[in-house]
Amino acid sequence: MNMNCNASLAVVVVAASLCACTAYAPTRFAPGATIADVTQAMGRPTGEYQLPGSGNKRLEFARGPFGKHTYMLDFDASGRMVSSQQVLSENNFNALRTGTSRDDLLMSLGHPSDVKTLPYQQRLLWSYRYEGPFCQWFQVGLDARGQVVDTGYGPDPMCTERLPLSGL
Repeated sequence: MNMNCNASLAVVVVAASLCACTAYAPTRFAPGATIADVTQAMGRPTGEYQLPGSGNKRLEFARGPFGKHTYMLDFDASGRMVSSQQVLSENNFNALRTGTSRDDLLMSLGHPSDVKTLPYQQRLLWSYRYEGPFCQWFQVGLDARGQVVDTGYGPDPMCTERLPLSGL
């Protein structure tokens, strides 16, 4: 009897894990899925953007431990999904150019994992965690006008070890 309970519990845990995974990423949705279908399964989007000149809409779904995945789903004017993409990647980071507006940055990469104010430079520093071979994040400097002034990669502070300061 106890063995049957353990087996049943294992099946429930696996099923729950699979359900959580399907709600994590939009891969189960084919083009043509509705906004209602997607939001019912994935929850409320973390951002919503109007695509220029088309009546189309982009929904942002930030996911993952520490925000290492952000999915952008594009919908046509009738609310049907056209495409989806995980945008936190070095290809997308490297395509970002100085002069890009804050709004275009949000539409491209979504909301950052971390925001810091750099008062001396009169800038905001947006940092994006992402899945990669090294423990680093992508950082974007925004000036007072909300335009990208510089970008770069740096070590992610979540991965650096805190060393004692004794002996200094």
